[in-house]
Amino acid sequence: MELSLLLQFAFATLLLAATPGPDNVYVLTESVSRGWRQGVGITTGLMSGVIIHTTLVATGISLLIIQNDIAFSLIKYLGSAYLLYLAYGAFKEKPLDVVVGKQAATEPFFTIFKRGFVMNVLNPKVSIFFIALLPQFVSNDGWSPMYQMMTLGVVFMLVSFIIFSGIAIISGRAARMIKHPSFWTTTKWIKVVLLSTLAILLALIER
Repeated sequence: MELSLLLQFAFATLLLAATPGPDNVYVLTESVSRGWRQGVGITTGLMSGVIIHTTLVATGISLLIIQNDIAFSLIKYLGSAYLLYLAYGAFKEKPLDVVVGKQAATEPFFTIFKRGFVMNVLNPKVSIFFIALLPQFVSNDGWSPMYQMMTLGVVFMLVSFIIFSGIAIISGRAARMIKHPSFWTTTKWIKVVLLSTLAILLALIER
């Protein structure tokens, strides 16, 4: 697997994880209301759920990539269309109102871990997103596509865990920051540009 592709994927993951979305905003709001340990616990569950999606995508999609040119093209263009759909959704997003107030009691770790895990595993959009994203960073040289995708999944988990945990730890300051309209305008366009760029790159990729 080419190191350049791995670094590009890590950078793309960093941008995606740092841009406000349902998961990291949920981590933020729970951290604000219940403390940073709650946010880290939920993050651990969310990232553990990524293992399931990565395994399903890697074992299934890798076989299609190897065996069928038509399936490869279909996955590529459907994935590109889905990324453009996400970019449109990001364009239409409205700012969220995050309230900084008195913290409630923290729940047991296993409870919040299980909640994060179930949230991730039962979200079909995560699998669809991985189907759209992972093949773009698979090299024709070296390891099999399955092992490359599993490696990318691990990178996604590690980078996202660091970002999400950072959000949880600095939750109070982060919550005050995202109350400014300019923050949402900036991050909205970052997300639109990033997702649109990934969609174009995915559509242009060759076997």
